[in-house]
Amino acid sequence: MERLQRFLGDGADIVCRMLTHRSFPNQRYTLFYMDGIVDGASIGTMLLGLLEDANKVTEDTEGLYTHLIDRSIAVGKIRSATAIEEVGYAMLEGSSVILVEGSLKAILIDTTGGESRSVEEPTSQTVVRGPKEGFTENLRTNTALVRRIIKSPKLRFDYKVIGRETRTNIAVVYLQGIAQDDVVQEVHRRIDQIEIDAILESGYIEEFIQDKAFTPFPLIQNTERPDAACAGILEGQVVIMVSGTPFVLIAPVTFVKFFQSSEDYYQRYDISTFLRFIRVASFFISMLLPSLYIAITTFHQEMLPTPLLISLAAQREGVPFPALVEAFLMEITFEILREAGVRMPRIIGPAISIVGALVLGQAAVQAGLVSAAMVIVVSFTAIASFVIPAVNMGSAARLIRFALMILGGSFGLFGIMSGLMVLLAHMSGLRSFGKPYLLPFSPLIVSNLKDTFIRVPWWAMRKRPIGMSSNRVPNQHRIGGGKRPDPDQEGA
Repeated sequence: MERLQRFLGDGADIVCRMLTHRSFPNQRYTLFYMDGIVDGASIGTMLLGLLEDANKVTEDTEGLYTHLIDRSIAVGKIRSATAIEEVGYAMLEGSSVILVEGSLKAILIDTTGGESRSVEEPTSQTVVRGPKEGFTENLRTNTALVRRIIKSPKLRFDYKVIGRETRTNIAVVYLQGIAQDDVVQEVHRRIDQIEIDAILESGYIEEFIQDKAFTPFPLIQNTERPDAACAGILEGQVVIMVSGTPFVLIAPVTFVKFFQSSEDYYQRYDISTFLRFIRVASFFISMLLPSLYIAITTFHQEMLPTPLLISLAAQREGVPFPALVEAFLMEITFEILREAGVRMPRIIGPAISIVGALVLGQAAVQAGLVSAAMVIVVSFTAIASFVIPAVNMGSAARLIRFALMILGGSFGLFGIMSGLMVLLAHMSGLRSFGKPYLLPFSPLIVSNLKDTFIRVPWWAMRKRPIGMSSNRVPNQHRIGGGKRPDPDQEGA
């Protein structure tokens, strides 16, 4: 008891109960647990069972240690430990500990619990049609949400502990026989090589295990939707869950995955295809529109119709800055407003961002600092960036936008095209756990094009994608799959 208390420190949340069993009057046992991180109902049930059992006079010749395990404790999973460090770390994870006088082993009972957030609708990836459940900060709850969707004996959960001080629990989730073995082994290898004091969110792990650090593009997908995570698992991807965050990691991933939403699979294929084209167009608008405006108004005025050119020239007549400086002022102003809207209290955040944008935009035009056309360009660019389902891909477009603005303001359309060529070459060399980032376009895999920027009907998607799964049996991972129904059959 003294060694365990020295290991954990003299904390007010450490509860110690010393008890005596009537059938073993010469032996005492002590119950240890940490208040706040254990399930109160389990502790109450266990204490009630211990006390009721202590009032019974038995003539068992077995030791108290064996008697408690076999007869008295009927709560949670039970295991034994002999090292003080192992017992202490188990308590810090929510287990209760029983020390029996005269025994060299401690009894560890899984009573993990405490206050936690309930399952709610995801806030970052909302859908109009589809499940409304989202992951929580509790790892056990998240694994149960996946189990509830994928009821397969091939579903595997490999648990690990990372962080010397935080000892954060993570789970590597995949389908055995569907996920490629080399990918699963590579995920384990990279996670095992992480050396850090603390893991507070899945973003820590993402930076450690991604293939390339110096790239604006995300190489690992994150989501807080259980249906999206399960869809990735069923296609052969590996999901990494981290205790303390609702965002799970999905790898390997390709570029097109960041433009797909869970809702695409819950509505008609033609509507889904149209929306995907809208998202791709919004990505290019968010990345290119300000630089194209700068290049055309600065170097290539002959490309504009004469009435439009005269209108733009009249608007810019009193503006003292060149188009590049004007665009940078507006873009940085909008980024500040965006960040302020996120960090401000939820009640006044939207009002500050909306009113601030309207007031500043109107005042800047009236003061002659920027033109009205530039306000329109920056506003439309900002709106287009919100259309992209993946926030990290939208952030990548925002970073690339500033580089292309400099190239457009310095070299015109030639600079923009040169930047896009360098960007395409960079993307062609990216890998996500060994998988080409531009798959299935580079290298070209025609059969995988059925679910990229377009989505064919469910009856046409017969197999899983090539290169992502080790088993391409008929794809039944969402409602659909199989052959197209015959409309001539009764009830089709």
